Amino acid sequence: MPRIAMVGDYSTDVPAHRAIPEALAVAADKLGYRIEHEWCETIDLNRPVDRQLASYDGIWCVPASPYANMDGALDAIRFARETGCPFIGTCGGFQHALIEYVRNVLGYHEADNGETNPDANMAIVAPLECVLVEAAGDIEFSTGSKMASIMGSGLVRETYRCSYGFNPRYRHLIDASELNFTGFDPDGAPRAFELPEHPFYVGTLFQPERSALYDKEHPLITAFVDAARARLNLDSPAPASRLSAPR
Repeated sequence: MPRIAMVGDYSTDVPAHRAIPEALAVAADKLGYRIEHEWCETIDLNRPVDRQLASYDGIWCVPASPYANMDGALDAIRFARETGCPFIGTCGGFQHALIEYVRNVLGYHEADNGETNPDANMAIVAPLECVLVEAAGDIEFSTGSKMASIMGSGLVRETYRCSYGFNPRYRHLIDASELNFTGFDPDGAPRAFELPEHPFYVGTLFQPERSALYDKEHPLITAFVDAARARLNLDSPAPASRLSAPR
């Protein structure tokens, strides 16, 4: 069965952390097969992360940053991007995937998170003009994008729990790159991205996992699980070791 790594620092106080396993289960039920999911605490991710993550068929970088080990989270994101492992980053995962891309693909190694480093010379993640904590908003996806094919045309309403997002000062860097912003709020602010040449590599500032709090299936999570299933090699040997889920 496909194995999903949930990269983040688990806390029962975070609604998204409680929702994500349920959202994955709902998606698997929709698709008609079982999946396995495990928490990978960022503090346990040591360089190189390849051996720790190679046995997973999908990687989800989850909300509730700052992470205990930002480098561990960035390394996990880079692993997914470079190896073709299906990836989804929501909220904090969205933010850190953009930092990872600007650092390691575009070559701006000073790219940083303004939440953890307010004095950063290049804060790719910065305070939102309008805080989106327990807020909902409309999003429209670019015609012809993977996100549009998954989410459909027209406006889609999603929920947030964040006060930081992509810094529009650096929008020109992304627009000139192979990473595409493909989801936007009514003011044109980026709310989702994708990497077209990757089998499945998407990020959202909104939290699709919250659908599980209302026992609803979310098409983006179902598509992610399906991508992990497609990657699964049933002939792969069992991993020598496994990270345990938090108790």
